[in-house]
Amino acid sequence: MGGGNGDVGDRAGAGSDKGPDTGPDRGTGRESDGGFGFRRIERGGSAEGCPVAQGSDGVWEVRGYDEARAVLRSTSTVQAGLGIETVSKLPKRIRRPVLYRDGSEHREHRRQTARFFTPRRVDAHYRDVMVGVAEARIHRLRADGRARLSDLSFDLAIEVACAVIGLTDSRPGIKERLERFFPERLGTPGLTSLHGIYWTLRQNTNWLRFYVGDVRPAVRARRRTRRDDLISHLIDDGCSNAEILGECLTFAAAGMVTTREFIGAAAWHLFSDTGLLAHYRAADEPGRLAVLGEILRLEPVVGRLSRRTTEPLDLPGADRGTLTVPAGDRIDILLDHTNLDERTVGPRPRSLRPGRTMKDAGAPGLAFGDGPHKCPGMHIALLETDIFLTRLFALPGVRMTSPPTIGFIEAIGSYELRHCVLEVSTADHG
Repeated sequence: MGGGNGDVGDRAGAGSDKGPDTGPDRGTGRESDGGFGFRRIERGGSAEGCPVAQGSDGVWEVRGYDEARAVLRSTSTVQAGLGIETVSKLPKRIRRPVLYRDGSEHREHRRQTARFFTPRRVDAHYRDVMVGVAEARIHRLRADGRARLSDLSFDLAIEVACAVIGLTDSRPGIKERLERFFPERLGTPGLTSLHGIYWTLRQNTNWLRFYVGDVRPAVRARRRTRRDDLISHLIDDGCSNAEILGECLTFAAAGMVTTREFIGAAAWHLFSDTGLLAHYRAADEPGRLAVLGEILRLEPVVGRLSRRTTEPLDLPGADRGTLTVPAGDRIDILLDHTNLDERTVGPRPRSLRPGRTMKDAGAPGLAFGDGPHKCPGMHIALLETDIFLTRLFALPGVRMTSPPTIGFIEAIGSYELRHCVLEVSTADHG
Protein backbone atom coordinates (compact mmCIF):
# COMPACT_ATOMS: atom_id res chain seq x y z
CA MET A 1 0.00 0.00 0.00
CA GLY A 2 1.10 3.59 -0.64
CA GLY A 3 2.91 5.40 2.16
CA GLY A 4 5.51 7.97 3.10
CA ASN A 5 9.17 7.62 3.94
CA GLY A 6 11.25 8.84 6.83
CA ASP A 7 10.99 12.49 5.83
CA VAL A 8 7.29 13.19 6.13
CA GLY A 9 7.18 15.77 8.91
CA ASP A 10 5.71 15.78 12.40
CA ARG A 11 2.91 13.45 13.34
CA ALA A 12 0.23 15.77 14.65
CA GLY A 13 -2.02 14.42 17.32
CA ALA A 14 -0.26 11.09 17.79
CA GLY A 15 -1.40 9.64 21.07
CA SER A 16 -4.48 11.83 21.15
CA ASP A 17 -7.77 10.35 22.26
CA LYS A 18 -9.81 11.49 19.32
CA GLY A 19 -12.64 9.06 18.80
CA PRO A 20 -15.23 8.56 16.06
CA ASP A 21 -18.03 10.97 15.36
CA THR A 22 -21.09 9.66 17.19
CA GLY A 23 -23.70 11.77 15.44
CA PRO A 24 -27.16 10.51 14.50
CA ASP A 25 -25.99 8.87 11.26
CA ARG A 26 -23.36 6.74 12.96
CA GLY A 27 -25.35 3.95 14.51
CA THR A 28 -24.23 0.35 14.31
CA GLY A 29 -25.94 -2.44 12.47
CA ARG A 30 -27.59 -2.41 9.06
CA GLU A 31 -28.61 0.94 7.64
CA SER A 32 -31.90 1.51 5.83
CA ASP A 33 -30.13 1.54 2.44
CA GLY A 34 -28.35 -1.75 3.07
CA GLY A 35 -25.16 -0.12 4.38
CA PHE A 36 -23.21 -0.52 7.58
CA GLY A 37 -21.92 2.38 9.63
CA PHE A 38 -19.92 5.35 8.48
CA ARG A 39 -16.39 6.72 8.41
CA ARG A 40 -14.71 6.64 11.81
CA ILE A 41 -11.50 8.55 11.06
CA GLU A 42 -12.06 12.18 10.08
CA ARG A 43 -9.06 14.15 8.89
CA GLY A 44 -10.90 17.49 8.94
CA GLY A 45 -11.95 19.80 6.16
CA SER A 46 -15.15 19.77 4.19
CA ALA A 47 -15.89 17.27 1.45
CA GLU A 48 -18.08 19.90 -0.20
CA GLY A 49 -16.91 22.49 -2.66
CA CYS A 50 -15.28 22.57 -6.06
CA PRO A 51 -13.72 19.37 -7.42
CA VAL A 52 -10.60 21.44 -8.17
CA ALA A 53 -9.58 24.66 -6.46
CA GLN A 54 -6.38 26.66 -6.03
CA GLY A 55 -5.40 27.71 -2.53
CA SER A 56 -3.93 31.03 -1.47
CA ASP A 57 -0.49 29.35 -1.40
CA GLY A 58 -0.80 28.48 -5.09
CA VAL A 59 -1.25 24.74 -4.48
CA TRP A 60 -4.16 23.12 -6.32
CA GLU A 61 -6.43 20.84 -4.28
CA VAL A 62 -8.37 18.11 -6.05
CA ARG A 63 -11.47 16.66 -4.37
CA GLY A 64 -13.24 15.25 -7.42
CA TYR A 65 -12.75 11.59 -8.32
CA ASP A 66 -12.54 11.97 -12.11
CA GLU A 67 -10.27 14.99 -11.78
CA ALA A 68 -7.98 13.17 -9.35
CA ARG A 69 -7.73 10.15 -11.61
CA ALA A 70 -6.86 12.42 -14.54
CA VAL A 71 -3.99 13.94 -12.55
CA LEU A 72 -2.68 10.59 -11.38
CA ARG A 73 -2.80 9.09 -14.87
CA SER A 74 -1.28 12.08 -16.63
CA THR A 75 2.18 11.87 -18.18
CA SER A 76 2.46 15.63 -17.62
CA THR A 77 3.00 15.28 -13.87
CA VAL A 78 5.78 13.96 -11.64
CA GLN A 79 5.95 12.99 -8.00
CA ALA A 80 5.94 15.72 -5.37
CA GLY A 81 6.09 15.43 -1.60
CA LEU A 82 6.95 12.17 0.19
CA GLY A 83 10.44 13.49 0.93
CA ILE A 84 11.34 13.96 -2.72
CA GLU A 85 13.25 17.12 -1.82
CA THR A 86 15.66 15.02 0.28
CA VAL A 87 16.00 12.32 -2.37
CA SER A 88 16.78 14.90 -5.04
CA LYS A 89 19.93 15.82 -3.11
CA LEU A 90 21.40 12.32 -3.46
CA PRO A 91 24.44 11.98 -5.73
CA LYS A 92 23.39 11.56 -9.36
CA ARG A 93 25.26 8.26 -9.60
CA ILE A 94 22.73 6.73 -7.15
CA ARG A 95 19.55 5.56 -8.83
CA ARG A 96 16.45 6.88 -7.08
CA PRO A 97 13.94 4.42 -5.60
CA VAL A 98 11.05 3.65 -7.93
CA LEU A 99 8.71 5.86 -5.88
CA TYR A 100 10.73 8.92 -6.94
CA ARG A 101 11.18 8.11 -10.62
CA ASP A 102 8.92 9.03 -13.52
CA GLY A 103 8.76 8.52 -17.25
CA SER A 104 10.16 5.61 -19.23
CA GLU A 105 12.62 4.51 -16.54
CA HIS A 106 9.82 4.23 -14.01
CA ARG A 107 7.53 2.39 -16.42
CA GLU A 108 10.22 -0.15 -17.26
CA HIS A 109 10.95 -0.83 -13.60
CA ARG A 110 7.25 -1.36 -12.88
CA ARG A 111 6.93 -3.64 -15.90
CA GLN A 112 9.81 -5.82 -14.74
CA THR A 113 8.59 -6.11 -11.13
CA ALA A 114 4.85 -6.45 -11.82
CA ARG A 115 5.10 -10.24 -11.60
CA PHE A 116 5.81 -10.07 -7.87
CA PHE A 117 2.39 -8.56 -7.19
CA THR A 118 -0.10 -10.32 -9.48
CA PRO A 119 -3.14 -11.92 -7.79
CA ARG A 120 -2.03 -15.36 -8.97
CA ARG A 121 1.45 -14.97 -7.49
CA VAL A 122 0.10 -13.52 -4.25
CA ASP A 123 -2.15 -16.55 -3.85
CA ALA A 124 0.49 -19.11 -4.84
CA HIS A 125 3.57 -17.67 -3.13
CA TYR A 126 2.44 -15.61 -0.16
CA ARG A 127 -0.84 -17.07 1.08
CA ASP A 128 0.91 -19.78 3.12
CA VAL A 129 3.20 -17.17 4.66
CA MET A 130 0.20 -15.04 5.60
CA VAL A 131 -1.65 -17.98 7.12
CA GLY A 132 1.35 -19.13 9.13
CA VAL A 133 2.13 -15.68 10.54
CA ALA A 134 -1.54 -14.91 11.27
CA GLU A 135 -2.08 -18.18 13.11
CA ALA A 136 1.09 -17.67 15.14
CA ARG A 137 -0.10 -14.22 16.25
CA ILE A 138 -3.59 -15.51 17.08
CA HIS A 139 -2.01 -18.32 19.10
CA ARG A 140 0.00 -15.74 21.04
CA LEU A 141 -3.15 -13.72 21.74
CA ARG A 142 -4.92 -16.85 22.98
CA ALA A 143 -2.00 -17.77 25.22
CA ASP A 144 -1.51 -14.30 26.69
CA GLY A 145 -5.18 -13.36 26.79
CA ARG A 146 -4.35 -9.76 25.85
CA ALA A 147 -2.44 -7.89 23.13
CA ARG A 148 -2.26 -4.60 21.31
CA LEU A 149 -3.71 -4.88 17.85
CA SER A 150 -1.00 -2.66 16.33
CA ASP A 151 1.67 -5.08 17.57
CA LEU A 152 -0.07 -8.11 16.07
CA SER A 153 -0.74 -6.39 12.74
CA PHE A 154 2.79 -4.99 12.47
CA ASP A 155 4.28 -8.45 13.02
CA LEU A 156 2.10 -9.78 10.21
CA ALA A 157 2.85 -6.92 7.82
CA ILE A 158 6.61 -7.16 8.43
CA GLU A 159 6.89 -10.88 7.73
CA VAL A 160 4.73 -10.76 4.61
CA ALA A 161 6.56 -7.76 3.16
CA CYS A 162 9.93 -9.33 3.99
CA ALA A 163 8.94 -12.43 2.02
CA VAL A 164 8.07 -10.31 -1.01
CA ILE A 165 11.14 -8.09 -0.80
CA GLY A 166 13.59 -10.82 0.20
CA LEU A 167 14.52 -9.58 3.68
CA THR A 168 14.60 -13.12 5.04
CA ASP A 169 18.16 -13.24 6.41
CA SER A 170 17.83 -10.49 9.03
CA ARG A 171 19.49 -10.42 12.39
CA PRO A 172 17.09 -10.56 15.36
CA GLY A 173 15.27 -7.31 16.09
CA ILE A 174 13.88 -6.18 12.72
CA LYS A 175 10.63 -5.02 14.32
CA GLU A 176 12.47 -2.79 16.79
CA ARG A 177 14.64 -1.36 14.00
CA LEU A 178 11.59 -0.53 11.91
CA GLU A 179 9.75 0.99 14.86
CA ARG A 180 12.72 3.29 15.41
CA PHE A 181 12.75 4.19 11.74
CA PHE A 182 9.01 4.92 11.72
CA PRO A 183 8.42 6.34 15.23
CA GLU A 184 5.08 7.69 16.44
CA ARG A 185 6.61 11.17 16.62
CA LEU A 186 9.04 12.30 13.95
CA GLY A 187 11.05 15.48 13.86
CA THR A 188 12.39 17.27 10.80
CA PRO A 189 16.06 16.62 9.94
CA GLY A 190 18.28 19.62 9.28
CA LEU A 191 21.59 21.25 10.05
CA THR A 192 20.47 24.69 11.26
CA SER A 193 19.24 23.80 14.75
CA LEU A 194 19.92 21.31 17.53
CA HIS A 195 16.52 19.75 16.87
CA GLY A 196 17.32 19.30 13.19
CA ILE A 197 20.81 17.95 13.87
CA TYR A 198 19.38 15.44 16.36
CA TRP A 199 16.87 14.11 13.85
CA THR A 200 19.49 14.03 11.08
CA LEU A 201 21.80 11.91 13.23
CA ARG A 202 18.91 9.73 14.37
CA GLN A 203 17.70 9.17 10.81
CA ASN A 204 21.18 8.29 9.55
CA THR A 205 21.72 5.93 12.50
CA ASN A 206 18.44 4.17 11.80
CA TRP A 207 19.33 3.83 8.11
CA LEU A 208 22.62 2.21 9.14
CA ARG A 209 20.94 -0.16 11.59
CA PHE A 210 18.41 -1.28 8.99
CA TYR A 211 21.15 -1.72 6.40
CA VAL A 212 23.50 -3.71 8.65
CA GLY A 213 20.81 -5.78 10.33
CA ASP A 214 18.50 -6.50 7.41
CA VAL A 215 19.52 -5.34 3.94
CA ARG A 216 23.19 -6.31 3.85
CA PRO A 217 22.62 -9.91 5.04
CA ALA A 218 19.88 -10.36 2.43
CA VAL A 219 22.00 -8.91 -0.38
CA ARG A 220 25.01 -11.05 0.56
CA ALA A 221 22.91 -14.21 0.56
CA ARG A 222 21.39 -13.37 -2.83
CA ARG A 223 24.65 -12.42 -4.46
CA ARG A 224 25.73 -15.98 -3.69
CA THR A 225 22.42 -17.58 -4.75
CA ARG A 226 19.59 -15.75 -6.45
CA ARG A 227 16.03 -16.28 -5.22
CA ASP A 228 12.64 -15.40 -6.59
CA ASP A 229 12.22 -12.05 -4.84
CA LEU A 230 12.63 -8.32 -5.34
CA ILE A 231 16.20 -8.04 -3.99
CA SER A 232 17.42 -10.72 -6.40
CA HIS A 233 15.81 -8.80 -9.25
CA LEU A 234 17.48 -5.56 -8.15
CA ILE A 235 20.88 -7.29 -8.03
CA ASP A 236 20.37 -8.62 -11.56
CA ASP A 237 19.35 -5.12 -12.60
CA GLY A 238 22.75 -3.82 -11.50
CA CYS A 239 21.69 -1.97 -8.34
CA SER A 240 24.28 -1.12 -5.71
CA ASN A 241 23.73 -1.90 -2.04
CA ALA A 242 22.82 1.73 -1.38
CA GLU A 243 20.19 1.64 -4.13
CA ILE A 244 18.77 -1.61 -2.79
CA LEU A 245 18.57 -0.03 0.66
CA GLY A 246 16.49 2.82 -0.80
CA GLU A 247 14.08 0.41 -2.47
CA CYS A 248 13.75 -1.66 0.72
CA LEU A 249 12.92 1.43 2.77
CA THR A 250 10.29 2.45 0.22
CA PHE A 251 8.65 -0.97 0.34
CA ALA A 252 8.92 -1.07 4.14
CA ALA A 253 6.84 2.09 4.38
CA ALA A 254 4.36 1.04 1.70
CA GLY A 255 4.08 -2.63 2.57
CA MET A 256 4.47 -2.70 6.33
CA VAL A 257 3.45 0.59 7.90
CA THR A 258 0.32 1.32 5.87
CA THR A 259 -0.92 -2.28 6.06
CA ARG A 260 -0.63 -2.18 9.85
CA GLU A 261 -2.84 0.90 9.93
CA PHE A 262 -5.46 -0.55 7.61
CA ILE A 263 -5.75 -3.75 9.62
CA GLY A 264 -6.40 -1.57 12.66
CA ALA A 265 -9.07 0.47 10.86
CA ALA A 266 -10.83 -2.62 9.46
CA ALA A 267 -10.83 -4.37 12.83
CA TRP A 268 -12.21 -1.23 14.50
CA HIS A 269 -15.14 -1.16 12.09
CA LEU A 270 -15.87 -4.84 12.61
CA PHE A 271 -15.61 -4.72 16.41
CA SER A 272 -17.88 -1.66 16.49
CA ASP A 273 -20.66 -2.87 14.20
CA THR A 274 -22.33 -6.19 14.95
CA GLY A 275 -24.26 -6.15 11.67
CA LEU A 276 -21.11 -5.60 9.62
CA LEU A 277 -19.27 -8.31 11.55
CA ALA A 278 -22.08 -10.81 10.96
CA HIS A 279 -22.04 -9.94 7.24
CA TYR A 280 -18.24 -10.37 7.11
CA ARG A 281 -18.28 -13.69 8.94
CA ALA A 282 -21.02 -15.12 6.70
CA ALA A 283 -19.36 -14.08 3.42
CA ASP A 284 -16.99 -16.12 1.27
CA GLU A 285 -13.52 -14.75 0.56
CA PRO A 286 -14.54 -12.51 -2.38
CA GLY A 287 -17.37 -11.15 -0.24
CA ARG A 288 -15.04 -10.45 2.66
CA LEU A 289 -12.56 -8.73 0.34
CA ALA A 290 -15.43 -6.56 -0.90
CA VAL A 291 -16.10 -5.52 2.71
CA LEU A 292 -12.44 -4.64 3.22
CA GLY A 293 -12.29 -2.75 -0.07
CA GLU A 294 -15.27 -0.65 0.95
CA ILE A 295 -13.76 0.07 4.38
CA LEU A 296 -10.58 1.17 2.63
CA ARG A 297 -12.56 3.44 0.31
CA LEU A 298 -13.92 5.19 3.40
CA GLU A 299 -10.66 5.05 5.35
CA PRO A 300 -7.74 5.40 2.90
CA VAL A 301 -4.57 5.16 4.97
CA VAL A 302 -2.78 7.82 2.95
CA GLY A 303 -5.11 10.75 2.51
CA ARG A 304 -3.00 12.97 0.26
CA LEU A 305 -0.92 12.38 -2.87
CA SER A 306 1.01 15.18 -4.53
CA ARG A 307 2.14 15.79 -8.09
CA ARG A 308 3.87 18.64 -9.93
CA THR A 309 2.99 19.53 -13.49
CA THR A 310 5.74 19.50 -16.11
CA GLU A 311 3.54 21.20 -18.73
CA PRO A 312 0.05 22.71 -18.75
CA LEU A 313 -2.49 20.10 -17.66
CA ASP A 314 -6.15 20.20 -18.71
CA LEU A 315 -8.59 18.69 -16.22
CA PRO A 316 -12.17 17.72 -17.06
CA GLY A 317 -15.08 19.49 -15.46
CA ALA A 318 -18.63 18.78 -16.55
CA ASP A 319 -20.06 21.75 -14.63
CA ARG A 320 -17.41 24.35 -15.47
CA GLY A 321 -15.67 23.31 -18.67
CA THR A 322 -11.99 22.43 -18.89
CA LEU A 323 -9.61 23.85 -16.29
CA THR A 324 -5.91 24.24 -17.08
CA VAL A 325 -3.24 23.88 -14.39
CA PRO A 326 -0.05 25.71 -15.44
CA ALA A 327 3.31 23.97 -15.73
CA GLY A 328 5.35 23.84 -12.53
CA ASP A 329 2.36 23.97 -10.16
CA ARG A 330 1.85 21.53 -7.32
CA ILE A 331 -1.37 19.52 -7.12
CA ASP A 332 -2.55 17.81 -3.91
CA ILE A 333 -5.06 14.99 -4.43
CA LEU A 334 -7.20 14.61 -1.29
CA LEU A 335 -8.06 10.92 -1.37
CA ASP A 336 -10.32 11.04 1.68
CA HIS A 337 -12.48 13.49 -0.32
CA THR A 338 -12.20 11.97 -3.80
CA ASN A 339 -13.44 8.65 -2.43
CA LEU A 340 -16.65 10.39 -1.32
CA ASP A 341 -17.41 11.89 -4.74
CA GLU A 342 -21.05 10.94 -5.30
CA ARG A 343 -20.66 11.30 -9.07
CA THR A 344 -18.45 8.19 -9.03
CA VAL A 345 -19.19 6.20 -5.87
CA GLY A 346 -22.97 6.65 -5.97
CA PRO A 347 -25.51 7.80 -3.39
CA ARG A 348 -24.75 8.04 0.33
CA PRO A 349 -21.00 8.01 -0.22
CA ARG A 350 -20.28 8.19 3.53
CA SER A 351 -22.17 4.98 4.16
CA LEU A 352 -20.24 1.71 4.25
CA ARG A 353 -21.95 -0.40 1.59
CA PRO A 354 -19.98 -3.47 0.42
CA GLY A 355 -20.63 -4.23 -3.23
CA ARG A 356 -21.83 -0.71 -4.04
CA THR A 357 -21.99 0.10 -7.74
CA MET A 358 -19.28 2.57 -8.68
CA LYS A 359 -18.88 4.33 -12.03
CA ASP A 360 -15.69 3.14 -13.73
CA ALA A 361 -14.03 2.45 -10.36
CA GLY A 362 -13.12 -0.45 -8.09
CA ALA A 363 -14.09 -1.04 -4.48
CA PRO A 364 -11.16 0.78 -2.80
CA GLY A 365 -11.65 3.86 -4.98
CA LEU A 366 -8.35 5.72 -5.22
CA ALA A 367 -7.04 4.39 -1.89
CA PHE A 368 -4.11 2.75 -3.70
CA GLY A 369 -3.64 5.69 -6.04
CA ASP A 370 -3.89 5.33 -9.81
CA GLY A 371 -1.80 5.71 -12.92
CA PRO A 372 1.92 4.93 -13.18
CA HIS A 373 2.51 5.19 -9.42
CA LYS A 374 -0.48 3.12 -8.32
CA CYS A 375 0.53 0.97 -5.37
CA PRO A 376 1.25 -2.54 -6.68
CA GLY A 377 0.56 -4.21 -3.32
CA MET A 378 -3.24 -4.01 -3.31
CA HIS A 379 -3.85 -7.75 -3.54
CA ILE A 380 -1.23 -8.46 -0.87
CA ALA A 381 -2.64 -5.93 1.59
CA LEU A 382 -6.27 -6.99 1.22
CA LEU A 383 -5.56 -10.72 1.37
CA GLU A 384 -3.29 -10.59 4.43
CA THR A 385 -5.82 -8.37 6.19
CA ASP A 386 -8.60 -10.86 5.46
CA ILE A 387 -6.54 -13.87 6.50
CA PHE A 388 -5.70 -12.25 9.83
CA LEU A 389 -9.17 -10.89 10.58
CA THR A 390 -11.02 -14.12 9.76
CA ARG A 391 -8.87 -15.92 12.31
CA LEU A 392 -9.13 -13.13 14.84
CA PHE A 393 -12.93 -13.03 14.74
CA ALA A 394 -13.13 -16.82 14.87
CA LEU A 395 -11.83 -16.65 18.45
CA PRO A 396 -14.69 -17.18 20.93
CA GLY A 397 -15.04 -14.21 23.25
CA VAL A 398 -12.55 -11.95 21.47
CA ARG A 399 -13.27 -8.31 22.31
CA MET A 400 -11.84 -4.84 21.96
CA THR A 401 -11.40 -3.46 25.47
CA SER A 402 -9.78 -0.18 24.42
CA PRO A 403 -10.53 1.54 21.09
CA PRO A 404 -7.60 3.00 19.19
CA THR A 405 -6.33 6.52 19.59
CA ILE A 406 -5.84 8.42 16.35
CA GLY A 407 -2.75 10.31 15.29
CA PHE A 408 -1.99 11.91 11.95
CA ILE A 409 1.02 12.45 9.70
CA GLU A 410 -0.01 15.79 8.33
CA ALA A 411 2.34 15.81 5.34
CA ILE A 412 0.50 12.92 3.65
CA GLY A 413 -2.80 13.01 5.57
CA SER A 414 -2.13 9.54 6.94
CA TYR A 415 -3.60 8.17 10.14
CA GLU A 416 -1.96 6.10 12.86
CA LEU A 417 -4.07 3.93 15.14
CA ARG A 418 -2.49 2.95 18.44
CA HIS A 419 -3.36 1.55 21.88
CA CYS A 420 -6.23 -0.65 20.70
CA VAL A 421 -6.26 -3.51 23.21
CA LEU A 422 -7.74 -6.91 22.42
CA GLU A 423 -8.61 -9.49 25.03
CA VAL A 424 -9.79 -13.07 24.95
CA SER A 425 -10.54 -15.22 27.95
CA THR A 426 -8.14 -18.14 28.17
CA ALA A 427 -11.00 -20.09 29.77
CA ASP A 428 -12.83 -19.90 26.45
CA HIS A 429 -10.11 -22.08 24.97
CA GLY A 430 -9.83 -24.69 27.63
